[in-house]
Amino acid sequence: MSGTVERIETLLRDAFDPASLHIDDESALHAGHAGARDGGGHYRVDIVAEAFAGKNTVARHRMIYTALGELMPKAIHALAIRASAPDEL
Repeated sequence: MSGTVERIETLLRDAFDPASLHIDDESALHAGHAGARDGGGHYRVDIVAEAFAGKNTVARHRMIYTALGELMPKAIHALAIRASAPDEL
């Protein structure tokens, strides 16, 4: 697991205490892309947490971006998010 993936995991676990969390580093799929050349990676996050209950997609994404703020945009160039509440599964 890369250092950035570990940091993403730590920040999201601390912020949301998720029931489940899966992070994929898709940076290799974007080799040569401008953001990848500058060191920023491409990541996919699938997170389930009670904190997302009653929130719409935009609010959930904002919550995640806030939690990961220190990594944006240097360590994270692109982030795909699937955020759900436990009762939505």
